Amino acid sequence: MNSLSMIDTWSAEHAAVAVVDADGTVLGSYGPLDHVFPLASVTKPLVAYAALIAVEEGAVELDQAAGPEGATIRHLLAHTSGLAFDDHRTVAAPGTRRVYSSAGFEVLAAAIQDAAGIAFPQYLAEAVFEPLKMGTARLVGPAGSGAEASCADLIHFATELQAPTLVAAETLAEATSVVFPGLDGVLPGFGNQRPNDWGLGFEIRSAKCPHWTGDHNSPRTYGHFGAAGTFLWVDPEARLAAVALTDRPFDQWATEVWPPFNDAILAETSDRR
Repeated sequence: MNSLSMIDTWSAEHAAVAVVDADGTVLGSYGPLDHVFPLASVTKPLVAYAALIAVEEGAVELDQAAGPEGATIRHLLAHTSGLAFDDHRTVAAPGTRRVYSSAGFEVLAAAIQDAAGIAFPQYLAEAVFEPLKMGTARLVGPAGSGAEASCADLIHFATELQAPTLVAAETLAEATSVVFPGLDGVLPGFGNQRPNDWGLGFEIRSAKCPHWTGDHNSPRTYGHFGAAGTFLWVDPEARLAAVALTDRPFDQWATEVWPPFNDAILAETSDRR
């Protein structure tokens, strides 16, 4: 795929990208696929997937209490618990605002750890990384931002998201649909969004503008980006997923180059739809 070489203009020391068809076929890749990158907030979808597995196993329930008074596992996953971004202050009543919270994912991981009786990094590895053969993936820091993995690993995850084997299709469909619709909030790096739609650990593109995906990504596109200059999206209508990992911290450069890059991917693969 010629579009993938656009990453050469991103001025990252290391960068790797891949595009994955809905049937798991890697349509194209570029860069060092086995290089291990810090994922920053692309950690969150991985942690969310472990939470979905914990729900299906019966270890936790989406509507059980967790976090601030009145909040639940569902609120934590959907960034509606009211917890602040990076500490445990409560800044809103649960369910009233979309307050993006890494601290909420730390609370989520602690709840799963308590229920499962094993350290959360081990649970994540056993529930997600090992069955998907994500050999370099590790949670080495906070549950909201502390994973590292290779692009090859995230190809496996992108494949799983398009044809789930670890959770029921209905569970993933709920997680990648809007939860607590109509709530406004700030999408970090892209400003106030009205509404700021989110699923259970996955950001939903909807009609957000500006946004880090392409102008031609469908409203159903879901995924996440990270402050390490990383992203993963799945577009169910395009039947396509894309992974991009870099070691250049997210800044204005990413807001400028990611959308046209994603549109170039969609344009180059349009003949298969």
